[in-house]
This record gives sequence, C-alpha cells and structure tokens, in this order.
Amino acid sequence: MAKKKGLTGRVLHDPVEDRLTPIYPLDLSRIHTVDDLVRAMGQTAFTARQIGDAADVVEAMARDKDCFVVMTLSGAMTVGKMGLVFCDLVDSGVVRAIVSTGALMAHGLVEATGRAHFRYDPKMDDRELFVAGYNRVYDSLEPELNLDHVEEVMQHILDRWDANEVVSSWMLNRRIGEYLQRHAKGRGILKSCAEKNVPVFVPAFTDSELGIDFALHNRLRKQTGKPPLRFDLYEDFDKYASTMLATKRMGILTVGGGVPRNWAQQFGVYAELLARRGYEKLPLKRYNYGVRICPEPVNWGGLSGSTYTEAVSWGKFVPPEEGGKFAEVLDDATVALPLIVGAVLERVGYFKRGRGKR
Repeated sequence: MAKKKGLTGRVLHDPVEDRLTPIYPLDLSRIHTVDDLVRAMGQTAFTARQIGDAADVVEAMARDKDCFVVMTLSGAMTVGKMGLVFCDLVDSGVVRAIVSTGALMAHGLVEATGRAHFRYDPKMDDRELFVAGYNRVYDSLEPELNLDHVEEVMQHILDRWDANEVVSSWMLNRRIGEYLQRHAKGRGILKSCAEKNVPVFVPAFTDSELGIDFALHNRLRKQTGKPPLRFDLYEDFDKYASTMLATKRMGILTVGGGVPRNWAQQFGVYAELLARRGYEKLPLKRYNYGVRICPEPVNWGGLSGSTYTEAVSWGKFVPPEEGGKFAEVLDDATVALPLIVGAVLERVGYFKRGRGKR
C-alpha cells in the first residue's frame, strides 16, 4: 500500500503492487546457449535489454504463420562476415524477401564464389592500398581481384540475357543465385535466396559494383553492335508491391538504414495512396512488426536514425496501441545481429534440424 513520507507529501508506491517488471543480474554461471544469454540480457538494462526485446519481436514474427517478413540490409555486412547469418534467416524460412544495397550483394557474391576478405594492416596507408589493389572497408580489405571475378560472373549472366527482356534487380539477383547453385560449393545469400524463392531487391542498383558491371556490359554490347539491355527499376517496385499486397500481416527486420529501409517502408504509403486517391479499393497495409538494428541516433536528423514511432505518422506501421510490435537496437549489427538471430533460431528449432551445420 502506498504511504506518505514526511512533510513533502510524496506518495511512495510499492513496485510489486504497481506490477512493475523487475530486472535481474546477469548470472553467467547459468548461461549455456546463445538463447540463454539473450534471454538473460533481456532482463537487464541498456543495450542488452534492447537485444533481448528485439529477439522476442523477431521470434513473434517467425512464429506468426500469417506474417511475411522482409529483411532490409545496408552497410558492409557481408565484408563484415554476417553473410551466413543472413543465409540462416533465409534457409530457416523466417525471411521471405530482402531489400539491400548492391554493394552488400556484390561482396556476398565474392564470398559465395570462394574468395576471401582480409584484415586491414594499419602499416599500409590508403595510398599504398590503392596501388596494391586493396579496397579498404573500415578494418577489412576487399581485393580488386575479387571484384574482377564478380564482373566475370555478371558478364556470364548478362551475355545470356535476352535483349527483349527488361532487366530488374530482383530478376538479376535470382539469376546470380541460380548461377551459384550450379557453380558454387559453399553457401551464399543469393544462393540461399534462389533455393528458397526469396526475391532480393536492390533499389539503388547503380550505386554498386553490380551496377558498374551492368554499365560496362552495355558498353561492350554497343561496341559489338548488339542492342543494350534495358534496366527498369519499376519492375522491382511492381514486384515488391504485388508481393506485399498479397500478405495478411507484414514484418520488417532492418539492419542499418538508408535506401533499403525507406524503400521497403514506402510500401505502406503507396498502398494508402492507392486507396485514398481512388486507384484501388484497399485496406490499410502497414507493417505489424519491426526490428531495427542501427547505431544511428535520432538527433543527427538522418533517415537511418528515424524511429518506428515517426514511421507510424506516415502510415508505414501499425501503432503499438493497435497491436504493433517493435524493437530498436542502437548497436553495431555485427554484435547485435548474431545474438538476436542465434537466439531466435534456437527457439524455433532450426539448429536441431541440422540446417545450420552446412
């Protein structure tokens, strides 16, 4: 029962009577699995609690059979060696569409074809790295020879493309995945996506090695008297919109921010405009679940730091008051993502099926 204390008039509440949720010390002696750790972190504070809460929301998405989960990716996550984590999300059936930067897919193609990335040695300055053909990505290196190999793969695929058929990023990524199925022994994100029929959209396609390779291929076609291939971004837009319009509920798992995040979220705005401006009779189509892993704070004013609460005002997300479930983790994705995904895949029994041992 609340009691008055002294002359200040304060009413001191009992937190048990107020049904507040207690938090607990992290007891490492009781931790045996990734899921144990993440559940325990969720009962602590600060970023650890954010990771625990995010795992609960991803689990809810994964277990909701009517939820179509989209993953959006930006940043150097494949150079950062998160590629197999993405494969596991696709192979497990949790993620059913991907919106990504082109660079992330290009570096993932390097990995899938058996090439390696390397640690950056600070003894070499960036001028020396350029001369030696080593492209620095923070603390890692992407050899230029790797990207030459990516171009060889792209030319192999584009050489066989019917000039009467329009190119879009999801169609091209599907064919890269099919190429990897035939020629690559190891795992890779586009290979997994081809196997699971998961479309991969790259809305800013020209901002990538893949986009440059497409431009080089068209230049070669012109030099040899062949008609250039036509790339149409609205083929991607229409494919994504038709896919999402067919869903009952939607979830989004965002790593980073930028164009992939906003392009995927714009669908809610598009669907609302279709209805409000009289193009089609549609109910509101908003994301029911959302998890964002990104260290960008709101105070810089950038898109990558915008909150789900802000996105509710645009009609992109179902507000929590109407059942929306969201979590935001302000952390480096190379730390938070493996913990969240590892915990959720343990909970849904993915590793017991042996899928993670490939």
